[in-house]
Amino acid sequence: MKKFKQKCLIKFVNTKNKLKARLSGNSGQGSVETAIQILIAVVLGALILAGLYALMKDTILPTLTTKIQEMFNYTN
Repeated sequence: MKKFKQKCLIKFVNTKNKLKARLSGNSGQGSVETAIQILIAVVLGALILAGLYALMKDTILPTLTTKIQEMFNYTN
């Protein structure tokens, strides 16, 4: 019975140490930082695209719209 108690205690201590090591680890920090960088890049890209659209609305984008409408015009 004494050996069984010792084995149980050793398993408990090993499990506790493994759990403590997992909880104290910061292996997920890289993925959080990457997600934040991707989010920042998407927001900045949207702002740049909105700025370009506002600047070039009169010259470039109306012709682009008509060309796209002609491309998908299936009545021809």
